[in-house]
Amino acid sequence: MPALFYHVTQSPVEGVVETLLTRALAQGWRVELRGVSPERMDWLDQKLWLGPEEDFLPHGLAGGPHDALQPVLLTTSPRPEGRQAVMTLDGAEVTPAEVAAAERVWILFDGRDETAVARARDQWKALTGAGTAAQYWREESGRWQKKAEK
Repeated sequence: MPALFYHVTQSPVEGVVETLLTRALAQGWRVELRGVSPERMDWLDQKLWLGPEEDFLPHGLAGGPHDALQPVLLTTSPRPEGRQAVMTLDGAEVTPAEVAAAERVWILFDGRDETAVARARDQWKALTGAGTAAQYWREESGRWQKKAEK
């Protein structure tokens, strides 16, 4: 599978995270949600706990005694324990080997943040330069449109 770059331009990034996590869990995948800041991951953890009960996404922050059992593990470093999918935020690193080993890899970036866009461009160049397949999707008019593939 290619690395899927999601250029978020209209929705809040956390809304896209919730939608993709719901779909991933419906596939039976265990997901690593990787960011770069412990504070941001804590904020996402709290946000996921405060959602509507019927939409609850089972998850936990890395560092607990049950990390390996969490359907969604929020972390700032790679956690290889049997995850079928990896979702990165805020420019968190993902390697070509991780893309090759996973069922799905999403790289989400906020199109309203020029630093995030520049980081995503660097990640695209690094992954595709290493021979990893990638797709670039951009949110336009409330829909996702594939804009590039390599």
